[in-house]
Parts: sequence; C-alpha cells; structure tokens
Amino acid sequence: MRHDSPDGGAGLRRHLPDGGTLPGHRLRFGRGAAGIERLEASLTGEGFATHRHDTYAIGVTLRGVQTFRYRGEQRHCLPGEWHVLHPDEPHDGVAGTDEGFGYRIIYLDPSLVQEALGGAPLPFVADPVISRRDADPALAAWLRDIDEPLDEMERLTLTLRVVRMLVRHSGSRNAPARSFMRPGGRAPLAIEALSRVRDLIAGDPAVRHTLAELEQVSGLDRWTIARQFRAAYGTSPTRFRTMRQLDRVRRLLRDGVPPAEAAQLAGFADQAHMSRMFKRAYGLTPARWAAALA
Repeated sequence: MRHDSPDGGAGLRRHLPDGGTLPGHRLRFGRGAAGIERLEASLTGEGFATHRHDTYAIGVTLRGVQTFRYRGEQRHCLPGEWHVLHPDEPHDGVAGTDEGFGYRIIYLDPSLVQEALGGAPLPFVADPVISRRDADPALAAWLRDIDEPLDEMERLTLTLRVVRMLVRHSGSRNAPARSFMRPGGRAPLAIEALSRVRDLIAGDPAVRHTLAELEQVSGLDRWTIARQFRAAYGTSPTRFRTMRQLDRVRRLLRDGVPPAEAAQLAGFADQAHMSRMFKRAYGLTPARWAAALA
C-alpha cells in the first residue's frame, strides 16, 4: 500500500495548510493506531514553550525553518530535513524566519519500539537533525496520507521503519546513561513484569497507585521498577501516569468537555494543576491547543 518516496519529504508540501501571515498555530491530527499518532502542524509567530512528551517524535520540516533547543544546543531543521526527539527530553519549537514553519510528525509509543527490539533498551539518537540524504525515504510515504487508516500490519511496518531509523542513527557517544546498557553490563530488562506495571497505570491513570501496589503486580522491588521502567519506556512511572492523564484530557477537550471538568475526570487536583502539566507536555496551554485544532 505504501511506496518509497525519493523526495525525502519535499513532495508533502502540497498537503500542508498555508500558515498565512497571522500569528498562531494550526494542528491537525490524522489517523493513527494503538501507540501511533500522526500530526500536521503549522506555526507562525510565538512558538512552543519548552515541553517534553513520553513518546518518540519523528518529523519532517516541510516549509520554513524549524528551530528548537535540545540538550543544551540550538538546532535548525530545514525543509526536507527530519528531526528525532527521544522520550522525556525537554525541547521547544520556534520559527527561524518570519514566514513561520510547517511540519508533519509521527509520535511513537516507546513500548512499540521495545517490542520490535525484543526487550533491548531504547536507542538514543544524539544528533536530532537528520539530513534528507540520510533519512529513510519510505517514512515520507507514511506522512503523505495521514488521513488514511492504519491496519495492524501497517502499524507493525511503520514501527519497524522508525526503529530501523532510530537504530541506524543511535550511538552511545553523548547519550544519557539512562538510555543505554552496555552488552553484558547489566541484567536483562524484566519486560513482562514492567509491562504489568505499565498496564496497571494505563488502565486508569486517574488512580494514583502506591509503590507497594506496583511491587505486588510486578514482583520487582521499587528500585528495580524505577531503574528498568525508564530504560524500557523512556520515562518514569510517575511521568507515564501524568501523560496518560493528559491523553484523557486531550480526548475530552476535543469532545468539547470544559477544561475544569476534563481535569477532574482525568484525576488532576484542579484545572490549574492540569494546565501546568499540559503546557509542560505540549508547549501550549489547553486553551491554545484546543483553539489550534483544525
């Protein structure tokens, strides 16, 4: 169904909405699958505040200059170039020129990467900007028709394409220690036990589970849970729960539920707490995020 695209993403430009001359954001979610989101974005004027999400983010700039600060350095992503952001790494996003910028992006759940790698620690791409020449041209095809549904086989194929890209461009040099384990240096990850912790939290993120409950469901001690959960899924159990709460908030906001009610249903202390967490995760307040939806 999907075919390799030799243009590295340049052919996607005709699908991107015109950012126009007025400041603002435009966000449009395409069709995804379990663990996969596809998004089209256009930004003019004020950028995204510093934020972090617990998924891999693999995107291609389609117009303008995308500028972002990542791991202490200012980065620039030009049209046709790709960027790869590791889970839980803080970054922002602003236009490098007055015309703004536009991009399409895949958000991939680290658990899918885990499954594809058979339980190995997550790969870390130290240099987040990948040139058009070095990118996998087939990934552009998965972003060309983001409104097309993904069946189970396509979900697996897309995941494998992304994993190959991550592994190809990863390396231990300059990578944070939490992202790598030297072969033979530590015991294998207890993936089955960790997945039970993950499923318990995701089953109802509004519930705050105690460490004793996580130990009971996994059979692991709390220190092992803390160490291995991050190695397996790119974030801490606490942060994972917060992001699942925010997933629920986003669904509720898109359905027209008022922010205060969405905060309550997702298990936040109040709307102010939810709003702070939301901006830290997505770089926009809930109100601005909802207004940007196309």
